[in-house]
Amino acid sequence: MPSPLRTSPSPVSRRARSLVLLGIAAALLAGALLWEAAPARAAERERTDLSTLTRQQLAGQRAIYSYPGLTPPPRLLQLIRNGRVGGVIFYGANISSKAQIRAVIDRLQAARRQSVIREPLLITTDQEGGLVRRVPGAPVLSEAEVGASGQVTHFGTQAGTNAGINLREAGVNVNLAPVLGVYRQPGDFLDRFQRAYSMLPGVASAAGSAFVAAQQRKGVAATIKHFPGLGAAGANQDTDVEPVTLHLSLETLRTVDLIPYPASINAGARMLLSSWAVYPALDPKRPAGLSKRWMQDELRGRLRYRGVTITDAIEAGALEAYGRTPNRAVLAADAGQDLLLFSSRSISQGIEGRQGLARALQSGRLNQAEFMASVRRVMQLRADLAKRPKGPLPAPR
Repeated sequence: MPSPLRTSPSPVSRRARSLVLLGIAAALLAGALLWEAAPARAAERERTDLSTLTRQQLAGQRAIYSYPGLTPPPRLLQLIRNGRVGGVIFYGANISSKAQIRAVIDRLQAARRQSVIREPLLITTDQEGGLVRRVPGAPVLSEAEVGASGQVTHFGTQAGTNAGINLREAGVNVNLAPVLGVYRQPGDFLDRFQRAYSMLPGVASAAGSAFVAAQQRKGVAATIKHFPGLGAAGANQDTDVEPVTLHLSLETLRTVDLIPYPASINAGARMLLSSWAVYPALDPKRPAGLSKRWMQDELRGRLRYRGVTITDAIEAGALEAYGRTPNRAVLAADAGQDLLLFSSRSISQGIEGRQGLARALQSGRLNQAEFMASVRRVMQLRADLAKRPKGPLPAPR
């Protein structure tokens, strides 16, 4: 006589058990799919949905701000939280030590994490080497010393590597260097502060591209400047102070001044800073940084540059004839500049420039497709800089 505790299951109970097992299997499968999808969803959260941004926020991603002193103003922190800042530039007066500026940068990035913007701010400075260093430390050698070393690839690589390590430790992710100018006379505009590698285009090309590649392997974007070149500027020809015109033939520009650029572009230079000088050989009316002939035809066209472009200082004396900050910013954006450098150490300047861009976008003065292409280039760079370096930064897309 069978035990009542071991009775055979009824057909109904067997069906119920099967349904339970099927439910468990389905749940496990769904869980596995969710597990596999989780990294993809996390990656999506790391990128900003540009379609959700206001015009002011879109314009803000193209604006590099500056401020006076050692402490970021509360107004800047609030602008960052509001998603209206693309980056910040630091000068010597902003920095007392590497620890101090690292703490400041951490505050700025923390404010950005409270915004709708997922990508890190662009934190920029000029760390060329020698006399032009904002952050204490490497690179110690000036560009002139690298160029005169007789081993320009070796010392260019060393300078770029050490600059990348030093800046990354400080929290800086963009270096507005190297200078690719081919200077003409000892003591001229670039040479007097040892900011140029050489009077020989080939030397400047080799040293600059070595610096770019080495620094970017450390996760810090390099910026080649001042396109198409300030090597022919005399000692007193300073675009920060006044208009400068360089009367060079197009042949000279392309066989001397522009020679260093292709090697650095091929090395993957993520950013390029333009000159405010006028070069009549290609555009007799406008400074290079406001010229579609230079920024689009020559740079994007002939040289096939795909990285992010940035202006020199918007407040420069060379732009006196082009109105106030908002108009200058719009002219630069229309010429093909991705980032606008508001470096007067005034938060108000950045706000005025950003508002000018937003108004021009709304009115149609700036082409919407071109505007968004610039924003996407900037955001791609920022997304790439968010990754810990496991080799060279990806080449510009």
